[in-house]
Amino acid sequence: METRRDERINQLLQALKRSDKLHLKEAAALLGVSEMTIRRDLNSNSAPVVLLGGYIVLEPRSVNHYLLSDQKSRLVDEKRRAARLAAEMVQPHQTLFFDCGTTTPWIIDAIDNDLPFTAVCYSLNTFLALQDKPLCRAILCGGEFHASNAIFTPLDPQDALNPICPDIAFYSAAGVNISKGATCFNLEELPVKRWAMSMAQYHVLVVDHSKFGKVRPARMGELKRFDAIVSDACPDDAFIDYARARDIKLVYPTETLSRS
Repeated sequence: METRRDERINQLLQALKRSDKLHLKEAAALLGVSEMTIRRDLNSNSAPVVLLGGYIVLEPRSVNHYLLSDQKSRLVDEKRRAARLAAEMVQPHQTLFFDCGTTTPWIIDAIDNDLPFTAVCYSLNTFLALQDKPLCRAILCGGEFHASNAIFTPLDPQDALNPICPDIAFYSAAGVNISKGATCFNLEELPVKRWAMSMAQYHVLVVDHSKFGKVRPARMGELKRFDAIVSDACPDDAFIDYARARDIKLVYPTETLSRS
């Protein structure tokens, strides 16, 4: 039976679906309880969210990992701009794959509520965002849950996911580098990302401009594996030349075309 504490924890998880942190004062106002009540709720090893530096976050594996996650959660307006451009690619009745990360829920948010589609995902925040789409058929891949980045990793990704061939796969990344390709922080994300790379018909990398030039520990693959790269700003000339030579479509707001 769900207790009032469980209900409050679930509300906090809902609030974290589009951002990986929530200030304690904001959480108290949202739930209509005192900050002390929330502190007591979180004072349990079983809680999937924790309080760090005055902010409520999904349980990290270490402070260092949290600091990296906190860095990824910045530039929200930029992420939203890129996400809106990516959402314009979606057509009715398509099957879509949505990656984990803090940019991905904004893509979902920008999809018209009257548009019917099927969505495959493996992260909690992405799945929660899909619940707001009335005509979405959501498929969440089960498996081991990783609280630090809120993903589920199937015990056998091929067996669980091979029946599905998405029309479009939307990927997130923490680093986009010409020589190293697309990279992320967590190795456990790679099996599902690579399944999508092998099964989807069209591959779209969606990142804010701060990710260009960065390299993170877990390598997703070469940039030439993506059909399109969507961002909030025009990348530098070297990246434009790289994309043009490999027939990668670059998508960014038209107001950034003034870059020389």
